[in-house]
Amino acid sequence: MGKVTTGATMSLDGFIAGPEESGFDLLFQWYGNGDVEIPSASPDVPAIRLSAASAGLIKPEWENTGALLVGRYLYDMTKAWGGRHPMDVTTVVLTHQRPEDRPEDDDNFVFVTDGIEAAVAKAKEIAGDKNVGVNGGQMAQQCLEAGLLDEVGVELVPVLLGSGKPLFAELGAVPVQFEGPIAVVEGTGVTHLRYRVKK
Repeated sequence: MGKVTTGATMSLDGFIAGPEESGFDLLFQWYGNGDVEIPSASPDVPAIRLSAASAGLIKPEWENTGALLVGRYLYDMTKAWGGRHPMDVTTVVLTHQRPEDRPEDDDNFVFVTDGIEAAVAKAKEIAGDKNVGVNGGQMAQQCLEAGLLDEVGVELVPVLLGSGKPLFAELGAVPVQFEGPIAVVEGTGVTHLRYRVKK
């Protein structure tokens, strides 16, 4: 049975985005500073080029991901990645109302309107024995609060954004403890950290 995991690139002062969705150019420099190319399935997102150390961790994680779960905000902000997520897996979108231009689900996007538990269940069904990746702080927070999250990954980059959006913004039940780090990988311009959620 696969895990439900989330991860985000984070500044040293704890932000996954700067004010008004800024700072991504600084946060994601590590996606293009290496010699190992990982192709993208999205027509709008180019292939990424990672250092060998980063690729040694990220590539197997991506290969072992069978479905993604995102919120409607990220889906809209990325313009649905041009029709296919770069990781080349089906993306489950949790939303109050499905987009009018997508009347039916397909291999690219599945829309769930009845809560986080139903969205995770659908993503697990699609993923089979592989992992479910949860993208976006709000979705990760909902999964954590519902006891559905197994692992958290942080790609820590040497940047200070000063303010912005943290990965877990307004947790209802705090503190939350994690086990680990269960993995630490030093890439070029990024330190990859993995933690297991204590249940």
